[in-house]
Amino acid sequence: MIRTRFAPSPTGFLHIGGARTALFSWAYARRHGGSFILRIEDTDLARSTPEAVQAILDGMGWLGLAHDEGPFYQTQRMARYREVIAEMLAAGTAYHCYMAPEELDRLRDEQRAQGLKPRYNGAWRPEAGKALPTPPAGVAPVIRFRNPTDGVVAWDDLVKGRIEIANAELDDLVIARADSTPTYNFCVVVDDRDMDITHVIRGDDHVNNTPRQINILRALGVHEPLYAHLSMILGDDGQKLSKRHGAVSVMQYDDQGYLPEAVLNYLARLGWSHGDDEVFSMQQFCEWFDLDHITPSAAQFNTEKLNWLNAHYLKRAEPVRLAALVQPRLEARGVTVNATPALGAIIALHRERVANLNELADAAAPFYVDVQPQAELLAKHLTPESLPALADFITGLPDVDWEAAAIGALIKESVARHGLKMPKLAMPLRVLLTGREQTPSVDALIATFPRETVLKRLALAG
Repeated sequence: MIRTRFAPSPTGFLHIGGARTALFSWAYARRHGGSFILRIEDTDLARSTPEAVQAILDGMGWLGLAHDEGPFYQTQRMARYREVIAEMLAAGTAYHCYMAPEELDRLRDEQRAQGLKPRYNGAWRPEAGKALPTPPAGVAPVIRFRNPTDGVVAWDDLVKGRIEIANAELDDLVIARADSTPTYNFCVVVDDRDMDITHVIRGDDHVNNTPRQINILRALGVHEPLYAHLSMILGDDGQKLSKRHGAVSVMQYDDQGYLPEAVLNYLARLGWSHGDDEVFSMQQFCEWFDLDHITPSAAQFNTEKLNWLNAHYLKRAEPVRLAALVQPRLEARGVTVNATPALGAIIALHRERVANLNELADAAAPFYVDVQPQAELLAKHLTPESLPALADFITGLPDVDWEAAAIGALIKESVARHGLKMPKLAMPLRVLLTGREQTPSVDALIATFPRETVLKRLALAG
């Protein structure tokens, strides 16, 4: 059975690159009827926080990337890690190293001064016929993995192709610190083994960790999973995606009014393709997704494309659903949503014209709060030429059928009687009702308001 995992470190929010990794891992498991495991790699006690864990869970929940197993927390598996370390010590694949940190720092400084790659020199590594130093008093040892010294460690990366690293380039990795806490690379190996992970899909910043992890797995007598390392995501400007590019937290996209299905659809196309298909459901994505069509080159984020996708999904979403998403945004602005007009009707009127939920909330607000049009707009549109037609239109409002077609007919009659073109009346109506020059069709706009509200606001023309 295919078993994938998403294993974030809870040292911050779920960023967009991590969300793409989670999506690809989730989709691959779904495509093959496998299992998707969520693992929280929280061994960095100084930086891991409960708030960051919750941010990851919130982001996964908002995107709808449900895990089949977990979340598993590494801090709750310490006894298991120590058990495996004891087995490795007994087997001779790990050993105690008493080199003090300051001694290791001096060694590395000397190596750099000589133009050498800084690395541990194997001083405490057991070898046949080698006499080890006497352990110094009062020094707690670290535990190092006894890495092979010859040959190469190689794997066929499912994205990047064949990768080979000479073992001579790898020193003996610390797998447990002096305080006995296991290190990241070791915990990952034990977790992947115990959880029967078959495919590791992760960012290419982990490529350098992979040869070390493969060697540890082989020392444990376990065949390594298949690896697929995803290239980085660049910002709109072609630079590495970072905080300065704006919204990098998944939940910031929620705050900015994006729908999760738009973000998922966009992420799916960020480094992967299925022909020329641009818009597709997650069900289709899971049916199509494979690792063969992931590009090994960096993917570039395109905010305009994301906005286009979000507008596409807004147009097709049910107004009732959108109303449930927009109402809290209105309430956060201090706007109370009344029963009349119905928020769903307002959304149905405006959703073709907006790019996100926040713009929908902005468009809906004038229906529930008093509008004070800017003096400049009033002066611009309430001209001596337009005022007689406006007064004519207002006179007919109390008796007109309150639906768009009848209101539209009344507008046409008013402008015709005064020899005007439609905008000469439509623009004053828009400004008086919403305080804006840009709105949907003015007859539909008016019909969405209660009649008494329209009469009250048009009275400002006075």
